[in-house]
Amino acid sequence: MIRRGVAAGIGLGMLLGIGVASTALDIKSRHDVERVNHTLKVLQDTSELRVELRQAEAAGRGYALTGAPTFIDDFRAASARIPAAFAALQAEVSDSPAQVERLRSIDELIQRRIAISGELIRLHTISDQAGIDALNARAEGRAAMAVISQRLDDFVAEEKRQLAARTATSRTTGTLLLAADLAGVMLILLLAAYLIRSTYLSNRALRSSLSRSKAETSSLEARALEQQDHLIAAYENLRHSSEILENTFNSMAEGVLVVEPDGKIVIANEAVAQFLGMRPGKTFNEMKAANQFYESDGITPIADAALPIARTLRGEEFDRKEVVVKPTDGRPQVRLMVSGRPLRNPDGRIGGAAMVYHDITNAHETERLLQQAQKLDAIGKLTGGVAHDFNNMLTIITGSIEALVEQIKDRPATAELAALIGRAADRCTELIRHLLAFARKQPLRPRDIDVNSTVLDIAKLLRPTLGEQIEINSIIEEETLIAHVDSAQLANSLVNLAINARDAMPNGGKLLLETHKAVLDEAYAAANAGVTPGPYIMVAVSDTGTGMPAEVRDRAFEPFFTTKEAGKGSGLGLSMVYGFAKQSGGHVKIYSEEGRGTTVRLYLPPAKASIEADAVPEAPVPLGNENVLVVEDDTLVRQFVVGQLHGLGYTAMAVSNGAEALAAVKAGERVDLLFTDVIMPGGMTGKELADEVKRLRPQARVLYTSGYTDNAMIEHGQLDHGALLLSKPYRRSELARMVREALQVEPVA
Repeated sequence: MIRRGVAAGIGLGMLLGIGVASTALDIKSRHDVERVNHTLKVLQDTSELRVELRQAEAAGRGYALTGAPTFIDDFRAASARIPAAFAALQAEVSDSPAQVERLRSIDELIQRRIAISGELIRLHTISDQAGIDALNARAEGRAAMAVISQRLDDFVAEEKRQLAARTATSRTTGTLLLAADLAGVMLILLLAAYLIRSTYLSNRALRSSLSRSKAETSSLEARALEQQDHLIAAYENLRHSSEILENTFNSMAEGVLVVEPDGKIVIANEAVAQFLGMRPGKTFNEMKAANQFYESDGITPIADAALPIARTLRGEEFDRKEVVVKPTDGRPQVRLMVSGRPLRNPDGRIGGAAMVYHDITNAHETERLLQQAQKLDAIGKLTGGVAHDFNNMLTIITGSIEALVEQIKDRPATAELAALIGRAADRCTELIRHLLAFARKQPLRPRDIDVNSTVLDIAKLLRPTLGEQIEINSIIEEETLIAHVDSAQLANSLVNLAINARDAMPNGGKLLLETHKAVLDEAYAAANAGVTPGPYIMVAVSDTGTGMPAEVRDRAFEPFFTTKEAGKGSGLGLSMVYGFAKQSGGHVKIYSEEGRGTTVRLYLPPAKASIEADAVPEAPVPLGNENVLVVEDDTLVRQFVVGQLHGLGYTAMAVSNGAEALAAVKAGERVDLLFTDVIMPGGMTGKELADEVKRLRPQARVLYTSGYTDNAMIEHGQLDHGALLLSKPYRRSELARMVREALQVEPVA
């Protein structure tokens, strides 16, 4: 009994001991599980903090790449969640001084990283590219993020180490508890089973929580990667769209210019660079230094305060203001139509100016030529009417003078006075005949004539008339040239041209008469009012005289216009030539440069039989793919040549003078053929330019062009014998043939 009692006591003691031990082990097991769960919670919160930081950083970069406002909202939302997540994480590890210190060391870095992303968004919002470049150059954001990531990695490594230790402790406690339960009674076994089950459930919860944490972390990382892929795709789309817009912007024929209030140019396309020589980064003051601006008359300067940009920066709006721009750096003069609009900030203040420039140089020149043709036509109609009425009155005067002379034969003094009146009437009759010729109302007797014979006969008559100081040469087409014109009027026209040439060579010189076949095509007819495309017989009269400035050349055909001294010319010689050519169904063209001589070309209608004989199909034009440098000061001609060369397969670059051509060659432009006008403004002739280009590029070939004839160029000493020259005007087929011929010439070593 005592033994049973003792045994019972021992058993009870053991049971109580096991119960106490079991209770203690159970408490320790729960504590271990709580610590493990706490560690898992810390790891999960750390992962969420990382995700929030990545989302804030990704939103900042996304706005910088695309400018989409949704990225600003994402950045603000993520930035707002970061402080709370960081504070919660600090509270969870408050019992670990080392971990608290790690978090404290990145507190300011996290705030700085958020501030940098916010600053980047602000700079992009106001388009401060300089601030963006400076911020990116410092790379503070990436450096701060690298330190934050490294210290969070250290923090997570410490938590994982504690998690492993606490998990091992929890498992050891569970094993001891199982041993105590096996040594006890059924109640203890049941209790042990409960504890084991509890431990199992705790471990499973631990594993499940850990798995969920890993899954959530993987999901967040996958979302971040997906967002990064979207950002990359958005960046590529933005870059492609930017390239399209930039190419379109730079290929526009209209110039587009945007300036800031201080005059700094922020946007300028290639057309602006061509018109004004300006590019982004330059200033309004530099534009004024590189160009001179005039009103539409090309004479009246525009004050600085009245320039289009200055007006727009003051808040004015205007459309189609015509301005003439005369560059000071060798670029060709242009006539521009300017429209301007001020750019205003949200507060209404002027934040800049937007300008659009439209080149109307070609249109203005075409309009000028048309107006000149219309003016000559109007003067002709008026002159014809007046001359006709005056001719009728002169008929009465001359008839009366003849009757009067018969009646006063016995009074010599009076008869001499009547004879003087008669000679004056004859002079008036001659002037009237010239006026009628200009007005195209003179009676013509057109017939088929041999132009070559007529020119040679005139050349013989001119020798005694012009004097020994004038050397006369004739270059005649080998085949017979038959034109349908009035031979007497043709002879009269050639004599008038020769006399004008003599007067332009007071110290002597050379006169050259030429004939050959010519064809005026549609392009030439479009640029010269009243010209009918087709075949012609060309008669050219060239001299080595003083030449004409442009303002004189433009008025040369006007009746009574003359540069000669009073009493030395009526101003009707060229007017008569003009009227004869037009009335005959032909055309007349003057090529003249001051100090370079003059060539006048008469285009006469060929005989009908000659046209039919020449009507044979043209051979296919030769094509090519070489690089041609075109040097031509006339804008219309320059554009025509470039268009034709492109159509023939060549790559063409066009400049307006020798200085620009040499600059292009020295800049490394490939030049297989130099196609240059012989006489150009700027002080350099085509021959001088060709010599310099050949020195720089020995393999380059040369083809000249000129309104003067090739023979006249050689006679004037402007070209060497054997040089290739394409005389203006020329057809597409002639251009193609001569370019091909020039390119096939072997370069001189």
